Amino acid sequence: MASADDRESRAGDREPREGSAGDGAAVTDLQAFAVRLRRMNGEINRLVHGFAADQGLHATDVQALAAILDSDGPMTPGGLREHLGLTSGAVTACVDRLERAGHIRRVRESADRRVVHLYYAADARSAARSHFRPLADATEAARSQFTADELSVVLRFLAAMNEELSTLRSSGR
Repeated sequence: MASADDRESRAGDREPREGSAGDGAAVTDLQAFAVRLRRMNGEINRLVHGFAADQGLHATDVQALAAILDSDGPMTPGGLREHLGLTSGAVTACVDRLERAGHIRRVRESADRRVVHLYYAADARSAARSHFRPLADATEAARSQFTADELSVVLRFLAAMNEELSTLRSSGR
C-alpha cells in the first residue's frame, strides 16, 4: 500500500494538463493542489488540536484565539460570531472558556460600556508561542527553499485562496 508521501509525490509529478478556461492555457493539476492543501490542513489541525488538548480548550476556542490575534482591530463577540459562524450562545461559551483559562481578556469600551472588546492575554502568548514554535520553524525551513519572488507568488496564491474561501463562507456553503 502506498504511503501518503508516495501518493503526494506521484500527484506532484503529473504533467500540467490543458485548462478548460477557454484559452487552452496549461494549468497546474488541480488534484496536486488539493492533495497538498489537504495534507497541510491536516498537519496544522493536528497542531491546533494538540494545543487545545494541552490547554483544556476546544478546537473552536483555538480558532477564536487565532481570530482575535489576527484581527486588524479590537475583536468584539459579534465579530467573532461572524468570523466563526457560531450562534451568540456558542460564542459566549467560547469566550467564557477562554477568559477562565486566562487566554483572553474582555475590556468594555469607555465611551459605550455595552461594547466589549476581546484581547489576547499577554501571558497566554508564551504558551502559544512555545507550542507552535515547531510550526514557525517548519515554515522558516520551507521559506528558505524559495526566492523572494517565488514567495511573493505563494503569498498571492494564499491570499487569493483565502479570499475565495471567505466568499464560500459568506454565501453559506
